[in-house]
Amino acid sequence: MSQFNEYSTIKQVAVRHSKDAFVSQEKLSAEWSPLRFHSMPLIDQSNDEFDLFRQILSDSGAEIIDLPPANSLTIDSIYPRDNILVSPKGLILCNMGRATRTPEAEVNMSVYKSLGYKVAGEIVSPGTLEGGDFIWLDKNHAAVGLGPRTNSEGIRQLKTILGDSVHLEVVALPEPDHPDDVLHLMSIISPIDQDLALIYRPFMPASFISWLDELGVQFIEVPEDEYVPMGCNVLALGPRQVIMLENLPGVKDRLEAAGCSVRTYSGIEISRKGEGGPTCLTRPLIRQ
Repeated sequence: MSQFNEYSTIKQVAVRHSKDAFVSQEKLSAEWSPLRFHSMPLIDQSNDEFDLFRQILSDSGAEIIDLPPANSLTIDSIYPRDNILVSPKGLILCNMGRATRTPEAEVNMSVYKSLGYKVAGEIVSPGTLEGGDFIWLDKNHAAVGLGPRTNSEGIRQLKTILGDSVHLEVVALPEPDHPDDVLHLMSIISPIDQDLALIYRPFMPASFISWLDELGVQFIEVPEDEYVPMGCNVLALGPRQVIMLENLPGVKDRLEAAGCSVRTYSGIEISRKGEGGPTCLTRPLIRQ
């Protein structure tokens, strides 16, 4: 039976390889600056990094679904978490907060439908919702970030789709420095077991901390100097089995001290330049 959380063992996961998202150096050259990447990724190095990242996912035992290229997609499509949510009722299509990403949900959903997934609902304008702003704690408790990419109308529609059996905790997020910058809920919290989450406390509202406390969640805190380089973006492959960016020694040490097994990848091209860590690079479809 599928589990609705962010830490049970990933059995099936969707990714879009850099060769299918970045496509070419010419496409990267045209899009990286308008889409506010920090600098231009290099295609060959990106493909090498993604091969290694994909291998870690494969080694974990997960079935990997490779999402296809499409002319309507931008280089942001390397981050497939954001365009759909997984729920007990089926998949929920997101209406992205960044307009250039709107085609992603339809392109990716065509693949998911071919695998037998059904659609539970869709967020429609003026509502916006992105997958990076949503986490399951368990099948009856979830949290959603209210911020630059997910608005109140999107959250209202999400509540209707999920139904009364799910308590949806709304978490107010701080405003980013630029309206096109990314600050998702998963920028400040990554669940890694039923009773453990990695957090960046300065951006965590006190009410959210209290709610998680009531659910029995304990915290590992990201060191201040490792937050900006995406120290809080950690993907649980299974309970206390995680993958994260390398060169974050404080986070790695704290995770290992809590009994976590940690795998790392370079991610200079595919993660750091576009601010999309391992949770962004993946869309877990089945956890068990």
